[in-house]
Amino acid sequence: MDIRSLKLFLHLSETLHFARTAQQMHVSPSTLSRCIQRLEDQVGQPVLERDNRSVKLTKAGIQFLRFARQTVDAWQSLRQDMADTSGQLTGEIKLFCSVTAVYSHLPGILERFKQQHPKIEIQLTTGDPDSALAHIQRGQSDIAITARPGVLPEGMEFVDIDTIPLSIIGPAMPCSVQEKLQQSPTPWHELPFILPEHGAARARIDAWFQQMNIQPNIYAKVNGHEALVSMVALGCGVGIAPSVVVENSPVKDRVKSYQTGATIEPFKLGLCASKKKVNQATINAFLQSIEKEAIE
Repeated sequence: MDIRSLKLFLHLSETLHFARTAQQMHVSPSTLSRCIQRLEDQVGQPVLERDNRSVKLTKAGIQFLRFARQTVDAWQSLRQDMADTSGQLTGEIKLFCSVTAVYSHLPGILERFKQQHPKIEIQLTTGDPDSALAHIQRGQSDIAITARPGVLPEGMEFVDIDTIPLSIIGPAMPCSVQEKLQQSPTPWHELPFILPEHGAARARIDAWFQQMNIQPNIYAKVNGHEALVSMVALGCGVGIAPSVVVENSPVKDRVKSYQTGATIEPFKLGLCASKKKVNQATINAFLQSIEKEAIE
């Protein structure tokens, strides 16, 4: 039972999708299948229940998941303790962030960190930022780039890196939604809204509706701000999204920002990690590199 196989299993337990894990972990689907089969042979029973449509952990798989996480974490700690005589830290950091953050914030963060600690490997997973805290709490990721929640869960450390405003956007192309947006005053009650299902942005959007005394006509609720911007670009309605998502969207030229009399509270973007892990050398080094940059 090798560390690489355990890492593949851990990734698969998160995605529950063989093709996605194979692609993101840079192995062939057949190699991944053989690896899981070998693990099951060693465990003595199936760790995954799979058919043509779905994959899920078995009861034994849930137990094995805890073992796999503990083993991989222990291996990383051992690698740090046995670092070479150069004094440079070694190990791996599991980082989670949205696709937008990969373009907007991650390059600058990693460039500085890799200059200071070139031997620490970064394992990156992307997904819905609203699930970032759950990734940390379940031990699937060490650090996540996410919005600071209204109440930070107990046992979590948060380092601010940016302030993100929210933008009200409408389609740039001629359509019925654009026609209503050009009216004065804007008939907000009549406009179809595309909203995030939940999260830090949604709470601020609901507060803005109250300020504006708007009972929104909700056209759709979506998971992920990137999808929201795309639906607005297609003329489906008006949306409210973090400005950084709009600026990094491939359809940014197909949407237009609008101002209103009431402001929408921005949110803090930052790095979140479990307090149990912040004393680990690699995690501490990553957070310190961000804090040092903020001071400078």
